Amino acid sequence: MREIQRTFLGFFIFGLLNNILYVVILSAAIDLVGASTPKAVVLLADILPSLTIKLLAPFFIHFIPYRSRIWFLVGLSFAGMLIISLTSQDAIASKVFGISLASLSSGMGELSFLQLTHYYDEKCAIGGFSSGSGGAGLLGSFLFMVLTNIIGLPIWGALLSFAVAPLGIVFAFFYLLPQVSPDSAYQMLPDLDSIDEMRVAPGMAANEANTSINSNALMIHIKTTLKKVYPLFWPYMLPLCTVYIGEYTINQGISPTLLFPLDEVPSWLIQSYRDIYVVYGFLYQLGVFISRSSVSFGVRFRQLYVLSLLQTINVGITLIQSLYDIPFTKIWFLLLLIFYEGLLGGLLYVNTFMSVSEQVAKDCREFSMGSVGISDSFGIMVAGFINLWLETKLCDSQVSRGRSWCRTGISD
Repeated sequence: MREIQRTFLGFFIFGLLNNILYVVILSAAIDLVGASTPKAVVLLADILPSLTIKLLAPFFIHFIPYRSRIWFLVGLSFAGMLIISLTSQDAIASKVFGISLASLSSGMGELSFLQLTHYYDEKCAIGGFSSGSGGAGLLGSFLFMVLTNIIGLPIWGALLSFAVAPLGIVFAFFYLLPQVSPDSAYQMLPDLDSIDEMRVAPGMAANEANTSINSNALMIHIKTTLKKVYPLFWPYMLPLCTVYIGEYTINQGISPTLLFPLDEVPSWLIQSYRDIYVVYGFLYQLGVFISRSSVSFGVRFRQLYVLSLLQTINVGITLIQSLYDIPFTKIWFLLLLIFYEGLLGGLLYVNTFMSVSEQVAKDCREFSMGSVGISDSFGIMVAGFINLWLETKLCDSQVSRGRSWCRTGISD
């Protein structure tokens, strides 16, 4: 196999297996917490640890070899899925803890793999990772839908079957990916003109001097890091953040209330109101997969704010649908909208990182890839807090109009 093919396949596997647990957990949200609990509880547990590691990582991640990161994230995800699948339905706190472990793994994985693209053909590596992460959404939601909706496997059994998936990352990293020396990654040292700030005052004791130097070096390191992040905010981080706020507000806050009578939906696929939520998730992920794969076929879209604006319009449309049961009187048109929502989100994701690889200086690119990756997690977190309030209010509004389906049990 040619080196460029191995690179693409290796990063495709990274994206696929790093994200698949995240997708499966969100697909199972209604099964994990029940119909009466806002699905944003699962969303926040699935994103806050990931966001935390992404926020802190620029200050320390370069000290951790990539090999160590691989074993750490695989161990976390395996332990997390075991806890999620083997704890009882009522043990929501334990399930949230398991989800948090898997989230921590996913956050470290996305950050590390995006940074790792710096050492390979970046178009090939970013295209592979983006396509794989989109494929994770498609495959994860599809397999979960098949295992539960069609085959009828117990929820815990379906979740447990995904626990071994991250082991494939080990194979891809150590045996498939062409070997380079990424562990000599960037070292964020103070600027030379900052050395004067670390001079020792006359008469200062040796231990005090060391403490002072370390403290000053740390502050300079933090300031330097923040200074490098700021130029990334407006062109890349803000549009990526806002598009994720929009799509996850729809996915976890609004879509659980976008329900139709069961006699008006395809019975071969949907037998309960819970199944509608799972189908929405699959169609969204289908759109994400197609658009995240687009860069591999030469499709580029550089107007990032346009995509963000279009996603905001989708939020407005779905809010009107939930509140007033218009403009869609049949589920088919709404299914198309959910698919289109996924297309927009995936298109902005892949084009953001391609723009970073094309426009940021090479010596800053590895750091920039990891920093921009904060944006999607931050957007998802904001959406999660919005949804804690929004889903309940939308459901109350529907119940007041005699549409109480959003309050039904997951087996109804």
